[in-house]
Amino acid sequence: MAPESGPRRVSVYNIANALTALRLLLVPVFVWLLLHQDGRSDAWRYAAAGVFAIAVITDKFDGDIARARGLITDFGKMADPIADKALMGSALIGLSLLNLLPWWVTIVILVRELGITLLRFVVIRHGVIPASRGGKLKTLVQSVAIWCYIMPWDGVFGSIRWWLMGLAVALTVLTGLDYVARAIRLVRNADDARAGTAADGEHAVERDAG
Repeated sequence: MAPESGPRRVSVYNIANALTALRLLLVPVFVWLLLHQDGRSDAWRYAAAGVFAIAVITDKFDGDIARARGLITDFGKMADPIADKALMGSALIGLSLLNLLPWWVTIVILVRELGITLLRFVVIRHGVIPASRGGKLKTLVQSVAIWCYIMPWDGVFGSIRWWLMGLAVALTVLTGLDYVARAIRLVRNADDARAGTAADGEHAVERDAG
């Protein structure tokens, strides 16, 4: 009988990680394009919107490819959320610096994103909270709203992007609260499970002593 092979080692040099690295590299390019000429040039704004769209698309593909081909690595787990936060954060801050987006919107979204990221690290020893449909919808609406603000649109399009960003902020807050609630339940369930295991152990000792 052939010996059983151990878990397959996945090289860090794979297409999924390459897309994540590309997204990281696109962030400074996007920021330069967005802030060039203080955002007054439509051509540079269109270019920034194009780079932002490419970066967002890589976020969709790298995760799908990693799961489909079994290319999940520690680098990908660490770099993917960093790339996401860097892209969205730089876009929001850049838009606020250009007075295209109110600072309170940027602050609310960034506080939520950074707070939830910190919360993930706090509860990771108790388990992993899977992404919800609301969270995925939040990410989609945020991306579309930010892209619309990057585009040099006015008039009716300006109203559309305002409503999209309002929806993005609402989803950001609601999904953040949902994540906190699920994190609390996860910790409580983990504590209850440990308490139950300890009680079972005590009962076993009592039976053996009897």
